[in-house]
Amino acid sequence: MHVVKFTAERSVDIAVPQQPIPIGHYLRQPQRLVGSLVDPDRMRQVSEDEFCLTMRTLSFFGFDLQPTVFLRVWTEVDSTVRVVATRCEIRGIEYIDRRFSLQLSGKLSPYQKQGQTYLGGSADLAVQVDLPPPLNFMPLAMVESAGNSLLKSILNSFKQRLMNQLLADYAVWANTGTEGNYIDAIANPHPHLG
Repeated sequence: MHVVKFTAERSVDIAVPQQPIPIGHYLRQPQRLVGSLVDPDRMRQVSEDEFCLTMRTLSFFGFDLQPTVFLRVWTEVDSTVRVVATRCEIRGIEYIDRRFSLQLSGKLSPYQKQGQTYLGGSADLAVQVDLPPPLNFMPLAMVESAGNSLLKSILNSFKQRLMNQLLADYAVWANTGTEGNYIDAIANPHPHLG
């Protein structure tokens, strides 16, 4: 067996432009949040807090892989959003699918510094796989380097969408007739408990 592990991590710290409604209220809507971070055509909601994400096809040493990742996304009382991968499937290549595991965990929190609101967070991604032939005959350092670079590129694309899409979607949400929702959220911050 030639089991190899690839890892990547990314952190983010971005200033949030002031809007009529604090971003903490926006972060309490996991479905909207996930929709701004990934292409809506590639995501479907499975349950209240679980989403199925079909990733773009990834090419790795001649193998075309299309991971399908199930994500649990929830918001804690302090408006911290947490994301955890619950399972992953590799469509099309059964050998790899049966010998593949993925761990993903991330968090995103609003905080104040000198009167300015920021979003700070981090994501850790790890993949463990039993290399199929002919990859198991290649130098391990070369395979690891390529795998780590691939994971970093995935996290970088999420970071770019976070910095652009999420803030743009938040601005639209905060400025387009959602005041009623905001008042409801203040009156009953945990509707599922009421």
